[in-house]
Amino acid sequence: MRRALVAANWKMHGNRVFVKELVSGIMPALSGGVNGVDIVICPPFPYLQMVDALISGGEVVLGAQDISTHECGAYTGEVSGSMLADFRVRYVIVGHSERRTIMAESDQVVVAKFEAAQRDSLVPVLCVGETLDERDQDMAEQVVSRQLAAIVDKCGVSVFNRAVVAYEPVWAIGTGRSASVQQAQDMHAAIRRLIALHDDEVAQSLQVIYGGSVSPENAPELFAQPDIDGGLIGGASLNADLFVRICKSVS
Repeated sequence: MRRALVAANWKMHGNRVFVKELVSGIMPALSGGVNGVDIVICPPFPYLQMVDALISGGEVVLGAQDISTHECGAYTGEVSGSMLADFRVRYVIVGHSERRTIMAESDQVVVAKFEAAQRDSLVPVLCVGETLDERDQDMAEQVVSRQLAAIVDKCGVSVFNRAVVAYEPVWAIGTGRSASVQQAQDMHAAIRRLIALHDDEVAQSLQVIYGGSVSPENAPELFAQPDIDGGLIGGASLNADLFVRICKSVS
């Protein structure tokens, strides 16, 4: 039986006061964990140490929003996996659609970041998904297959034993628009099927989560689907009550 995973991606939001209030609102309800659910908070880099201190002693763990492909050196502005591990970071998001589009990160860059995360014993949360144009052209599965194949071809399928895949339809991020439950389930099943072409055991144990305007209202039905193992939560994770309700809606 796969464990569920719910991760908060705060993106570039917050300040010291906001972060303290948000975590203080989350921890009383989630510090003891939710049965069968891994809960991760991914704040902006400057607040990693602060969040680490605020969640210390509870079941909630720390994640990061990005990672450098380099371990050290003259790379101004970059943050390495070993630096993240210093702050007890356990998970790191790689290949988020905003990095792929705004920062023009290619599949090859995403692969390098995926490898960097695992090199420093971090669990990569690999984001895959299609744009609205790609879905309208019936290319959604083709796009996701390419993104997954980039990892498998370079690293082998066994690396997914220590990874999470987050399906995020780009057209449903921050828009208030969500894929239908059936659309989300179909793509999660497709992801598992694509991995199973290489190794069925890896596919069946892989956590595949949904990211695309998840809310307390749609989370119960989404998370009840056989191939949806939780969510990568954006806007709703900036509200303690909404995030707690989403975490507790995992059946």
